[in-house]
Amino acid sequence: MLTLFYSPHARSVDNELRRGSGFADVPLSVAGRTLAAELGRHYASEKLDAVFCSDLQRAAVTSAIAFGRRGVPIVLDARLRECDYGEMTQYPIDQIDEGFNRYIVKPFPDGESVMMVVQRVGAFLREVMREYDGKTVVVIGHRATKYGLAYWCGDIALETLVRSPWEWRDVPIWRYEVHAPQLERDVVVHAV
Repeated sequence: MLTLFYSPHARSVDNELRRGSGFADVPLSVAGRTLAAELGRHYASEKLDAVFCSDLQRAAVTSAIAFGRRGVPIVLDARLRECDYGEMTQYPIDQIDEGFNRYIVKPFPDGESVMMVVQRVGAFLREVMREYDGKTVVVIGHRATKYGLAYWCGDIALETLVRSPWEWRDVPIWRYEVHAPQLERDVVVHAV
């Protein structure tokens, strides 16, 4: 079993402008840098073996600020990126939210689908499971990263995950237990 904690990256400049960044490599805002430091304090009592994060700077910088002084490896991995919104990159967040419901299987125009993100997160988890079985890791990612983690670590249908309201938390930390058999299934969408 792998114990995995997930947190989204801290606030970016696009978050403050209410835009969906997708693959756009936008920086953290000033407030986001403060929130990243605060996130690190919330993890201070956890024994961690590694931190994995998206290679987009908003996740990488969140990880560096939150965990850089802990001496644990911080590994950037493109499979943990946000969904590629394609032509809709940096559109208003309301349009992106609507897009998530429409693009579960079918890709965003010139982008990717939520199912494609879930497949790449699954590939990431299978690799990490082999190397870190019995250990504890943190993943710093994006909204679609969480959909992938929740799908592989639970038994909720993908379309149900995507269509459920985002669970806001004062301390944005989710804990998952990952068992190897969970990672052997295919991504299934029941009805879209």
